[in-house]
Amino acid sequence: MDNAPYSNKQPIILIAEDDRMTRTMIAQILSRDGYQIVEVSNGQECLEAYQTAHPDLILLDAMMPSLNGFECCAQIMTIPDSRYTPILIITSLNDEASVNRAFDSGASDYITKPIHWPVLRQRVRVQIERNLLYQQLEEANEKLTRLASTDDLTQLANRRVFLERLKQEWKQSTREKSDLSLVLVDIDHFKIYNDTYGHHQGDLCLARVASTLQQCLKRPLDLAARYGGEEFAALLPQTKLAGAEHVAQRIRQSVKDLAILHKNSLNAPQVTVSLGVASIVPGKGIDAGLLFQAADRALYQAKFQGRDRVSTDFSLDLS
Repeated sequence: MDNAPYSNKQPIILIAEDDRMTRTMIAQILSRDGYQIVEVSNGQECLEAYQTAHPDLILLDAMMPSLNGFECCAQIMTIPDSRYTPILIITSLNDEASVNRAFDSGASDYITKPIHWPVLRQRVRVQIERNLLYQQLEEANEKLTRLASTDDLTQLANRRVFLERLKQEWKQSTREKSDLSLVLVDIDHFKIYNDTYGHHQGDLCLARVASTLQQCLKRPLDLAARYGGEEFAALLPQTKLAGAEHVAQRIRQSVKDLAILHKNSLNAPQVTVSLGVASIVPGKGIDAGLLFQAADRALYQAKFQGRDRVSTDFSLDLS
């Protein structure tokens, strides 16, 4: 482990990679970009170095002996304030299961081997810059934002904040040429639920679904919002369509697992949700409303097909 003193003047990157040659190459390339590097060779050393170095970003090899990268990432996510530290999983696997596992463990993104060095440098820079921006915004506006932007019932961001963030993320994604995804969530047959159990129970149901939605979003840059009535939205910056679909399926199953009784529902004995997913790489001359319309079309399709399901609009995805 590198035991050199840590400086606050340069962003600190913690590299956990058991292959010495790969670790050295990553360190040399990123140090030339002005980053301070801390090197470790396994997951356990990574956990120890994280507590000492307080890195601005972690590059974590997925397959290491003893404690692998996925497990190490998940453990880091349990440490207070770890959400401020973006984690990039480095993996030789590019299959859906490995990608899903990386995001489930709390990773911000992943890099595949063999490493394409310009892509690595660009993703590291973007993650550090975005994370710094989010910290500054959060520290400056936390109290004011809580009062002005929160839906009283669900404690999620309200519609006004969602629309404002959509504009901001659209501009940011346009500059970065990065993916922006949207998931719309609607509680199935909620009017029947209110008519059956009353508005007080309806409010409790909305609050539980909202809490579950929030828990399903793993990254600090993701936004969960109450869009209106029984409809919610999840805005997912830097997320491709496949990743957004995975998040949507996790939300659908997590709500179903709440097992909230809905005896008069037309499609299930418990509360369920329908979800619409869309993704786009924004560009100049394209309006943000296009993404919302695509997700809304997908949501309508999910309802039309029987509800309690995820439907995806592929019309904007060019990957």
